[in-house]
Amino acid sequence: MAQSNCTEVTKFSLVGFTEDPVTQVNLFLLFLLTYLVTMLGNLGIIILIRASPHLHSPMYYFLGNLAFVDLCSSTIITPKMLVDLMSEKKSIAYAGCVAQLFLFDVFGITEYFLLASMAYDRYVAICHPLLYPLVLSPKCCFQLVTGSYLMGLTNGVGQTISMSTLSFCSSSTIDLFFCDIAPLISFSTSDTTLSHIILTTAASLFGVSSILGILISYVAIIPTVLSINSAKGKRKAFSACTSCLIAVSILYGACFFMYLFPRSHSSRGTDK
Repeated sequence: MAQSNCTEVTKFSLVGFTEDPVTQVNLFLLFLLTYLVTMLGNLGIIILIRASPHLHSPMYYFLGNLAFVDLCSSTIITPKMLVDLMSEKKSIAYAGCVAQLFLFDVFGITEYFLLASMAYDRYVAICHPLLYPLVLSPKCCFQLVTGSYLMGLTNGVGQTISMSTLSFCSSSTIDLFFCDIAPLISFSTSDTTLSHIILTTAASLFGVSSILGILISYVAIIPTVLSINSAKGKRKAFSACTSCLIAVSILYGACFFMYLFPRSHSSRGTDK
């Protein structure tokens, strides 16, 4: 039950990264440059794939959608973060927090399942090259991408419902630079049992199911790659998988660290 001295919250304060003005300016320039590079890179990938007929293949279809999702994920968080870095008072309206939380969770999980789809694409291309056009048909690719977005949408709706069950004091402060469900749960004044269940279930269900698909695909790829006689062929096959594996390691490592490990106030700085 919410505390009696609390009023309905209309906005949240954001702690951000630091209060040091010089560090804030340096971080602003760093994140602005990173954001611009990310935007231009992803837009370039999308435009190049659409404009080049020889890139209209399943692999680049998945890559184009991944670039779009990455572009959206960056835009949900970064512009607001840049404004806050140059502002004395850092806050976000309750409605804005809900929208940011929903979209972040939608595109976050969508990205995981797109990576799983790309891993399956590599598996078919390397292990069953003759069946590749038949298995990865346009219909199959569309279904895999649509399913990825639906998984993301399901997660976003679930986390938004979770937030709607929480109560907050009017002085609520998020010890982060954007709205995420984990810190919101930590300072809620209401019973957080349901929210914890939804959070843990979503992280386990969506995270584990998608990473299992990735692991199964790459484990199946390894024997085929090792059986290739030429060193050049092996290098080509491994290079086709390396970039995806790096992205998977970073994304899933961050997800499991933030949502499945035991929480403490001292760990918030590490999460940032």
